[in-house]
Amino acid sequence: MSQRIRIKLKSYDHNLVDNSAEKIVKTVKATGAVVNGPIPLPTHTRIYTVNRSTFVNKKSREQFQLDSYKRLIDIYSSNSKTIDSLMKLELPSGVEVEIKV
Repeated sequence: MSQRIRIKLKSYDHNLVDNSAEKIVKTVKATGAVVNGPIPLPTHTRIYTVNRSTFVNKKSREQFQLDSYKRLIDIYSSNSKTIDSLMKLELPSGVEVEIKV
């Protein structure tokens, strides 16, 4: 099985994404596969502006910012042992994982 496996990680907390990427890289390197990454993708920032008061003081507003952090990991020359170790790996609940083969 010499195909490329691409793993995308996404989370609202950059520490969770970095720790998860580090876990994945360690487990994949232990099986003998070649790893490229983790590559940081651009941070997506959403800013929401909300009125502080419901009825008066229209000029008084409050802003909230929501950042989503992404990492990309490519795995080359993988074998069945690599895929088994990736399936058994437990990651934190705040991380979205997308795997493409």
